[in-house]
Amino acid sequence: MLLINPIDILALCWFVFCWAGYTWGADHRGPSQSRGLSQATAAHREIWMRRMLERENRIVDSTLLGNLMRSVAFFASTTTLIIGGLVASLGAAEQAISIVQEIPFAAPVSPLLWKAKLLLLVLIFIYAFFKFTWSTRQFNYCNILIGAAPMDISDTVEVDEYACRAAHLLALAGENFNRGLRAYYFGLAVLSWFINPWLFMAVSGWVVLVLYRREFASRTLKALTADEKPDQPIT
Repeated sequence: MLLINPIDILALCWFVFCWAGYTWGADHRGPSQSRGLSQATAAHREIWMRRMLERENRIVDSTLLGNLMRSVAFFASTTTLIIGGLVASLGAAEQAISIVQEIPFAAPVSPLLWKAKLLLLVLIFIYAFFKFTWSTRQFNYCNILIGAAPMDISDTVEVDEYACRAAHLLALAGENFNRGLRAYYFGLAVLSWFINPWLFMAVSGWVVLVLYRREFASRTLKALTADEKPDQPIT
């Protein structure tokens, strides 16, 4: 029988709340709220697609998309290795528990609960894998749109519609890639659960703070929104 300490249940519920709450808050911001990296890059994607339509030779655009796809494919392949390692570690639960229990503030855990935590990590990285592979396919579809882009740009209505459609597809691909990366962050938070549920709760909250700062209060965002002063030192 799998016995779970009430603190572990509380920690797991807090983790789910942090991940789901942050995802909803970050991806469903109203027009009156401050923009994040996703919203800022969406405007640049539309500008990119308009510039693409103005170019006769669109090799540079395909090259840029290829670079993006290689980054996503790297994370997808890395995720499969992580999943394989986690599945393999299910057979070494006893040895892993004995090692972790040597940490002074480590909480006692049963082998079944330890494996349940490993399975949670497996599910998180499976989710990330699906997000990365779907993002790769969407970037492939963007390549198709670039190849099928009209050469005659005299029809401004058609050009605007095509640029918006291509930019929207790029935004969807970037959104799935971003959600896959978030899974990595929260997956790392789960690692702290193997030591102590209170530490797990603290790290989950810390991950939310890190993600919020990078997406909504970073200097990268200021640079993308033209708010960064050029005379400021880079840190």
